[in-house]
Amino acid sequence: MTEMNTVLYIASDHQGYALKQKLLTWGIDDGHSIIDLGPDSPDAVDYPDFLQPLVMRLKEAPKSRGILICGTGIGMSIGANRFPWIRAALCRSADDVQSAREHNNANVLCLGRDLSDDRVMTMVRVFLSTDFSVEERHSRRVQKISAVPAC
Repeated sequence: MTEMNTVLYIASDHQGYALKQKLLTWGIDDGHSIIDLGPDSPDAVDYPDFLQPLVMRLKEAPKSRGILICGTGIGMSIGANRFPWIRAALCRSADDVQSAREHNNANVLCLGRDLSDDRVMTMVRVFLSTDFSVEERHSRRVQKISAVPAC
């Protein structure tokens, strides 16, 4: 189980705003601190303006996690993965999330707006409760990914 009091940062663009607000009101804290990094309204915004503060917070607090939401989750995942300390996973199921955490030590969950409320809640709970596997093969692979130099 993940240690309690993990800080969870959450941000979206305008297309993910409604889902972000639901997550904030659902009480997903379970002992975690949740910090909303915007936006503050459903007005049109550019998603890079909201993903960058989240990834910078994770650089400062590497044991924290993040959730990024946009229309499909694709733009957020592409943008977040440009930062070497980020392992953002675009997931569509709880099984995806579990594998992303156990095998890839994903620290950011990327979601699209079209997922059902029940599915999203299950996915977020799995994201917060699943630890990175202690198996050497997974650690070795994540270290190799982290060692790839930026171009």
